[in-house]
Amino acid sequence: MDHMKTSTLRHICSIFVCCAAFAASLYSQDIASFEKRITVKKLANGLTVVIMERPEAPVFSFYTRVDAGSAQEVPGITGLAHMFEHMAFKGTHEIGTRNWPAEKVALEKVETAYAAYLRENLKEFGRDPKKVAELEKAWQEAVAAADEYVVPNQFPEIVENQGGAGLNASTDRDETTYYYSFPQNRLELWAYLESERFLEPVMREFYKERDVVFEERRMSVESSPQGRLLEQFLSAAYVAHPYGWPVLGWPSDLRAFSATDAINFFHKYYVPANMVVVVVGDVKAVQAMPIIEKYFGRIPARPVPPPLRVQEPPQQALRMVRIEDNSQPLYVEGYHRPGFRDPDDAVYDVLSDLLSKGRTSRLYRSLVRDKRIAIAAQGGTFPGTKYPSLFFFFAAPSQGHTAAEMASPIHEEIEKLKTQDVSDEELQSIKTRAKADLIRGLGNNQGLAQQLGDYQALYGDWRALFRDIDEIEKVTKADIRRVANATFREDNRTVATSEVKQQKSAPATAERGEHQ
Repeated sequence: MDHMKTSTLRHICSIFVCCAAFAASLYSQDIASFEKRITVKKLANGLTVVIMERPEAPVFSFYTRVDAGSAQEVPGITGLAHMFEHMAFKGTHEIGTRNWPAEKVALEKVETAYAAYLRENLKEFGRDPKKVAELEKAWQEAVAAADEYVVPNQFPEIVENQGGAGLNASTDRDETTYYYSFPQNRLELWAYLESERFLEPVMREFYKERDVVFEERRMSVESSPQGRLLEQFLSAAYVAHPYGWPVLGWPSDLRAFSATDAINFFHKYYVPANMVVVVVGDVKAVQAMPIIEKYFGRIPARPVPPPLRVQEPPQQALRMVRIEDNSQPLYVEGYHRPGFRDPDDAVYDVLSDLLSKGRTSRLYRSLVRDKRIAIAAQGGTFPGTKYPSLFFFFAAPSQGHTAAEMASPIHEEIEKLKTQDVSDEELQSIKTRAKADLIRGLGNNQGLAQQLGDYQALYGDWRALFRDIDEIEKVTKADIRRVANATFREDNRTVATSEVKQQKSAPATAERGEHQ
């Protein structure tokens, strides 16, 4: 389903791009003048609302960020954060149903039947295949009975019929987000729709959608050479932290978790104090805030979920994974790095730009342009932001070259970072690009809503978006060498390679008469 596609890259609706002149002037303004357009309010239930008045066109975009992703899962329910993202499009007690009281009873029967089936199916001893088949049939019959009450796709159809565009959502390790754009005169409709699905979500068509997610995993992991390699790479790099688990979940969990698990996850993490809602566009805060408060204020306050306890222990030895595959060879290596609140976070941003930004980046020049041994090469932070992550290096060998050949030239570039200062020109170009990237990111309503929401959630203050540029401006050549030496150590390294499977030659047939 296109509107539920999971990706670390947001699908921004381009039809609402604001004028370039306004975007180009954003960075030149001080925060005080930017603040004149922004209103922030924490509602009584704990939900944070950010409104930015931007009347360049009669439209607005919103961005709802829930501070819960796959990092909040535990063994047995991996993939559930992403699964609930799908459920948020299935409607409510009023949307997507022909008869909610009857459907509610039918859905309860589905859960009772599924629990009975699962108990028997997961028995380690004494599992009765005949009983399993009978219970599975009863469960599927209950699902079919509940489906009789469903009005398929009613939620997205309402949005689209009322002029909405860019309806989408995304689940990652740190967050789940929802977004689309509406005409200016649909603000109250949006407030009702968006709050309703977090006030009264329904686990409608849950098991059918679970099959959709299972297929999504098959296509992006099992059927993808890069997906297979990255899953093995992260599993080796992390021994404790949930960053080592796939966002789409392990296959066994996708065949086992229930709608009851999903609603429990919702009640624990989809609490107002764990959410930020941003509206950017042709709205006036004095008029919009009471509407938002009227609808989103209905969501009951619940306790803030506890912080993540587990911490990844320091890596003390080189870890290696090798896959044989009949596909494009691939190479990836990573080094543990601290989280976004670390004082050196901006230095890692500079390293990422230096190594990967465009055709002038060091990895592209060395591996792709000069040595011609790779068709792609890059580096940067992966897989998350909120918790300590990895700084990775990735390369796809060109024809005739192996994944193992990528290690030496990558390590040459790493050694330069440790022993040689970057040039004044390189460092200044990075700082200039950082400002330009900020301007581009603020160039349309949806992009600005996303950035304001992310920084408000992570730092508790949207102004940190601009302070990031200041921190990058302070990075020195000595900082780059210091961080490179502290991070890029062999005992902190995890390597994963995918090589073309070697064909084994058939054994020679013994000649007749030869002793066997």
